[in-house]
Amino acid sequence: MSLAGLVPGAAVHLASRIATVALGLAVVVAVARQGPEVQGAFTLFVAVESALLALCSGFGLALARGVSHRGDDPAPLLRAWLRVAVAVGVLTAVALFAASRIATQPPYGQLGWLALAAPVLLVVPTASGLWLGRGQMVRLSAPQVALPLAVLAALGLAAASRGDGRGALALADVLAAWVASRVLVGLGSLAASLREAPPSPGMAPRPALALLCDEWRFVAAVGAANVVAVLNYRVPLFVVEHVRGLDATGVYAVAVQVAELLWLLSAALSTAAYRRIGAPDRAQAARVALQATGWGVAATLVAAPLLWVAAWAWLPLLVGAAYADAWRPLALLLPGVVLYAAASAMSAFFTNHLGQPQWAARIAALSLALNALGCLWAVPRWGLEGAAASTSLSYALAIAAAWVQFARAAGVPWHAPWAARADRQSPP
Repeated sequence: MSLAGLVPGAAVHLASRIATVALGLAVVVAVARQGPEVQGAFTLFVAVESALLALCSGFGLALARGVSHRGDDPAPLLRAWLRVAVAVGVLTAVALFAASRIATQPPYGQLGWLALAAPVLLVVPTASGLWLGRGQMVRLSAPQVALPLAVLAALGLAAASRGDGRGALALADVLAAWVASRVLVGLGSLAASLREAPPSPGMAPRPALALLCDEWRFVAAVGAANVVAVLNYRVPLFVVEHVRGLDATGVYAVAVQVAELLWLLSAALSTAAYRRIGAPDRAQAARVALQATGWGVAATLVAAPLLWVAAWAWLPLLVGAAYADAWRPLALLLPGVVLYAAASAMSAFFTNHLGQPQWAARIAALSLALNALGCLWAVPRWGLEGAAASTSLSYALAIAAAWVQFARAAGVPWHAPWAARADRQSPP
């Protein structure tokens, strides 16, 4: 499979991701302009939500693997996983509401807002497994674009309702807009996925509990890998908040969000290639994963300096003078972010082809351990720059370990990744 075979799907996904990020940046600007303290609290709130989504991300990936790797009928799988997602969401809502009663400080005291959306919070990533497994990039991308668009609309309504001429928003306004978008898009994704995978005549619904019992190892491993990955991405924020406060967290959060824009490029390639990486033939899957990895890193390497210059010039104008120094940690984050762009396609190979998401979990856990220890040592000494340098170094070390494991599984020489041809069957 040549790179050209990935281009149409990658182009669709990249275009949708660009739209998503443009809308997401508009959300960042809108929230950041309320002040670094609101931005910091909002970022930590979203980090909690991201951890919850990551924990149950295996539902959608199990559905995608069943469709792409095994060729299963998607209708019973979809309905079973959606029942699991809603049931887990209801239990999560109870836990979040209880946590909000115990916690007193923002954003943890506001977790009751997230409890309102929890019953449908897992519907979007679960239903997306149908479209990911089928390689339907347009349908896969639609909820991702709709989420920030709905947030912006809700923020606009909240600002207009203020009627004070300034439209200043409190943290509660921002969180209410965020939660409303989750509910609306979750319900829309539920209806769309059920419509696109109608039940076959005479189909007996498969018990959701039985499906979860069959797939629990895969789901648990995916959830562990993604939770550790989210913590790896976000643990510096919690360390910065503990050591330097919410204002500094808001500034660092903006630097992180800008740096992670680079992953749009690698994610577009790996997502478009996901179905092909899941092909039963080991040589074909490895070849596609290798191509997606190489081109993803190359694209982010070219884009990184352009992104840094743009951030240096435009961030103070877009989000305010309080964020003028965000370019400093950003410069230290970018090298590690460029290297970590390789993780996306390699993770798809381990998860969708080999059915061994525990390898991705181990790599993310290595990066998390290095990042947490580095931040605890560096942030008290060098502040935001210390957090950024620690993160970048942990990404570089973890991706080196990931490459060795990928090369071994794919049958390519670890010392010459870009010259290698993954066209032979790897040893069992």
